[in-house]
Amino acid sequence: MYIEYGQAEIDYLKKKDRVLGEAIDIIGHVNRAADSDLYSSVVRSIIGQQISTAAQVTICNRLQDTHGEITPAALHAIPAETLQKIGISYRKADYIKSFTEKVVSGDLDLQALYDKPDDEVIRELSALQGIGVWTAEMLMLFCMQRPDIVSFGDLAIQRGMRMLYHHRKIDRKLFDKYKRRYSPHGTVASLYLWAVAGGAVPEMRDYAPKAMAKPRMKK
Repeated sequence: MYIEYGQAEIDYLKKKDRVLGEAIDIIGHVNRAADSDLYSSVVRSIIGQQISTAAQVTICNRLQDTHGEITPAALHAIPAETLQKIGISYRKADYIKSFTEKVVSGDLDLQALYDKPDDEVIRELSALQGIGVWTAEMLMLFCMQRPDIVSFGDLAIQRGMRMLYHHRKIDRKLFDKYKRRYSPHGTVASLYLWAVAGGAVPEMRDYAPKAMAKPRMKK
């Protein structure tokens, strides 16, 4: 399953932004995997905090191998101590149990989030322990497939903007200018900014001062 977009989104972005449009022509269609299950996506996001993608995959696979599918019912029945035994830290196990309890009790209706505007979804998801604004935005993009997500907190997005538009730095004002330009198809723009940041257009370089750290790329 991939992030869904088509010619209408591409035509819009190319019309609004010539520079991005040229990059789109070079890169072609971008296939980025999506996950339609919001509950398991939140759990995986909590597990993945501050560890490598490989370690996250290993732990999630171990969780599934030992306890089956990652569902509210399954994890509600598992003690936090059992989660720790498969490599999940005490703090993360507590976050997962707290989140699962909210879902099982009905205090948090994940399905209802799909009917709410972006700012409310960000507010509700980022209120969960272990989920910040950036993670909430990534859940909205890769799981809920919201159409207009461009994250200021994503360092690779900022890198892509620097490379594309020849900026040394992307401050909030500059970021918001581009985000407005991409709207209402910011999600597709993000896919191409990630691609640019990852070197999909070889002749493009990062104009940031050399002291700036190389950003972590979104999987």
